[in-house]
Amino acid sequence: MSTTSLKLTDELKGRAVAAAQSKGVSPHAFMVAAIDQAATAAEHRASFVSEAQAARRSTLESGKGYGADDVHAYLRSKISGGKSAKPKAKSWRG
Repeated sequence: MSTTSLKLTDELKGRAVAAAQSKGVSPHAFMVAAIDQAATAAEHRASFVSEAQAARRSTLESGKGYGADDVHAYLRSKISGGKSAKPKAKSWRG
C-alpha cells in the first residue's frame, strides 16, 4: 500500500473530520472511502459515455432508430403491467 499526502484547507479538513466523527469512522477511513466513491463514479461515467458513443455509431451506421412516441408508449404499458410488443427500429434516413 502506498502513502499519499493531501493538502487540505483548514476548513475542508474540519468538515472531513466532523463528517467522519458523525459516521463513527476515522478521518483517514472517511477520506479513503470518499476517494474510492469518486473514482468509482468517474469510472461509471466514462463507461456510460463510451457505451453512448458506441450506440450512436451503431445508429449512424445502420440508419435505424426507435421513435420516441413508440418507446414512451411501450414503457407506459410495461409500467402499468400491460403486455406490449417492443417497438421496431425504423429507418430515419430519407
